[in-house]
Amino acid sequence: MKKTGELLSRLRKEKGMTQKQAAEWLQVSDRTISKWERGMGLPDVSLWKGISALYGVEIEKILDGELQEKGRETGNMKRMKFYCCEHCGNIFWSMGGGEISCCGRKLSPLQAKAAEDGHEIRVEEVGNEYYITFPHVMKKEHYISFAALVSWDRVTLVRLYPEQAAEVYLPRQRRGEVYYCCSEHGLFRKKL
Repeated sequence: MKKTGELLSRLRKEKGMTQKQAAEWLQVSDRTISKWERGMGLPDVSLWKGISALYGVEIEKILDGELQEKGRETGNMKRMKFYCCEHCGNIFWSMGGGEISCCGRKLSPLQAKAAEDGHEIRVEEVGNEYYITFPHVMKKEHYISFAALVSWDRVTLVRLYPEQAAEVYLPRQRRGEVYYCCSEHGLFRKKL
């Protein structure tokens, strides 16, 4: 409880709030906030969602009593990770660490593999763009969900949908890699 209380105090101070202001926001007394921060008790279960929203920190992390801060990263594109929610289809990407969640579930990064039979791509240069085609079915149960061009300083992502053409135009870069995701077989990568 002590670690949780110390973290609650730190989070409140980071927000520039007094105990009274936090208490008003959560609709409890300032004595209650003081009690929590001194480790003399924990908030009622019904208050945790509000505390999480107030401080912008996951409930689980507050209960652990510590935040694992990673320090500043410069965002190395070589550490690019893609995530796809299997429940709603949302697509996320990150250049470093962090936790990504969607639909109430933590997502694991997709593991990119080299193009293989049935998942090769064709790349043509058309003006200042790459015209990329996927000889892949585009049915509701099996399709390419996105294609992304990752270069040393940018990511360009195009969402694809079932029953549309399996093709994209991406801006031409000096160097880069194309990532693309099959709804059944996962993430693939090809160097340009």
